[in-house]
Amino acid sequence: MSVLDQLKFNEQGLIPAIVQEASTGRVLMMAWMNRASLEKTLELGKTVFWSRSRQKYWIKGEQSGHFQFVKDIAVDCDGDALLIQVEQKGAACHEGYKSCFFRSIREGGERLEATEPRLVDPESVYGKKE
Repeated sequence: MSVLDQLKFNEQGLIPAIVQEASTGRVLMMAWMNRASLEKTLELGKTVFWSRSRQKYWIKGEQSGHFQFVKDIAVDCDGDALLIQVEQKGAACHEGYKSCFFRSIREGGERLEATEPRLVDPESVYGKKE
């Protein structure tokens, strides 16, 4: 039996994947994988996710060049979540930040504050937002 057969994918066939920078421990992002995207990640050594909104696979960095090179994939104790340690090239966030978790809640929930600098202008990487 393959390790992948032991994972607990949800009713949509997906499993959450938390992506962490291997060198610092910083959480960079969370995305969804299905069995095929996890298999492709293992094959390529780069993260491949399933886009729920677009209903298609995407390789992190395929458009921006900001690839994630996989160093380790761990499975939680219940088998229903993944922790993927990567070497991140460039920004992990589509808004141009190193991490998707670049904002912190301030003033008792009254505002968000950016807590890190933007690395790239997202319009220069992804084009104009509509």
